[in-house]
Amino acid sequence: MHPLSASLPLSLHSAEQVRALDAALIAAGTPGYELMQRAAHAAWRVLRRRWPDAGEITVLAGRGNNAGDGYLIAALAQRAGWRVRVLAVGEPAALSGDAAQACAEARSAGVDVRPWSECAPLAGVLVDALLGTGLAGTVREPYAQAVRMINQSGLPVLAVDIPSGLQADHGARLGVAVQADVTVTFIALKLGLFTGLGPELCGELQFDDLQGDPRLLAQAPALAQRLDLANLPRLASRSPLAHKGQFGHLLVVGGDLGMGGAALLSAESALRAGAGLVSLATRPEHVQAALVRRPEVMCSALASANQLLGLAERATVCVVGPGLGQNAWGRSLLSVAAGLRVPQVWDADALNLLAAGQVDAPRQGVLTPHPGEAARLLGVASAEVQADRPAAARALAQRFGLVVVLKGAGSLIAAPGGSLALCDRGHPAMAGAGLGDVLAGLIGALLAQGMTAFDAACLAVWLHAHAGENLGRQGRGLAAGDLPDTIRQLLEEFCPCLS
Repeated sequence: MHPLSASLPLSLHSAEQVRALDAALIAAGTPGYELMQRAAHAAWRVLRRRWPDAGEITVLAGRGNNAGDGYLIAALAQRAGWRVRVLAVGEPAALSGDAAQACAEARSAGVDVRPWSECAPLAGVLVDALLGTGLAGTVREPYAQAVRMINQSGLPVLAVDIPSGLQADHGARLGVAVQADVTVTFIALKLGLFTGLGPELCGELQFDDLQGDPRLLAQAPALAQRLDLANLPRLASRSPLAHKGQFGHLLVVGGDLGMGGAALLSAESALRAGAGLVSLATRPEHVQAALVRRPEVMCSALASANQLLGLAERATVCVVGPGLGQNAWGRSLLSVAAGLRVPQVWDADALNLLAAGQVDAPRQGVLTPHPGEAARLLGVASAEVQADRPAAARALAQRFGLVVVLKGAGSLIAAPGGSLALCDRGHPAMAGAGLGDVLAGLIGALLAQGMTAFDAACLAVWLHAHAGENLGRQGRGLAAGDLPDTIRQLLEEFCPCLS
């Protein structure tokens, strides 16, 4: 037996890819009904471990294999002496194949199977076995009402494979969706569990590969890779003879009137992440404050865009956009920066001006939009971006020929060639001003130290999210300026300066 593990696989798949893998396991000699039994046992183990004293479950079952899992869970609970009922939203007589066999086994075990109605009593732990990963359109009645009843019940909820109503490939809610406390998913991880609304609707995520052939599991095609210590790109260690000139000269451009702190946060982040030299080009009014806070940053006052050309001659990487604004000062600086032949990280108002057609994209580097900025860049509504975050990230990467970090829950990193990575770290305390400025500076620092754009973005996003997660455990009030020191510590733990 493969135990349920908190150590999740790294590959993230589409629903179709998982169905193909399921079919491959069956073709290799594992009967479908045996896989269904393994899934039920895995879910039952999680349910007992999470709610050992519940003593009662209500299974809401649909008509497909997801319902079959639910019927078998009900049979296991019945045999364990729990009070059990199945509310069949899908007519049991319509079941076929393995699901019909599972229903028969539940009845044979003495499970009370009755038709669902809006007046049906819900009690104990609710097991969501309504709709599986094959759902494509909006949840229809009577399933939609059953989902609403689950969510309004106030009872604990375990979702089987995926919360009903959650789109398996990109994490959108299909009209209505179950809010689970725990989701037990099988065979391979679905991308939609990790981005969009997936993390919120799934609750605690548990995984079981159902003892599938490791070779088949390893060879299965995937949509994306989940970032973890095992696959993160690494920053090279340094020679004892290292000097600052070997680790790049990063230039941060931004900080219009009243927004000087954003550019300074980027510069400070880059400094703490190991860039050899860090310069800040900002409004004259911000220079004195910047030097007081961080004298290691070479701060230059820019009254006009022409002055930027001289500063940029020394830069090997630019971070453009934090606090830049969209007025004449910011527009003129961005126009100069766009023509520079060095890798660049564009954030905030640089992206808004790009979306408005005020400037062309840089030749190489990374764009770091949040969903609203991504929507403006694509010319769609923000809701459309959130409805399919992987597609939006890929579309941006292909449109601009640059690596794109689509920020948010389950941040995605997309490369023009099609590679897609996902970061499932982070904390709600990170919902605050300035966190994106810190990330932009961090990506720039890793670029300055020789990493490729995709690798720099992947490592930076993971470090940024991990640092926010660590600090977020202290509660609300996380300030962006708290992150650089913690990022520095994490970077040293993962990529030691000396080998």
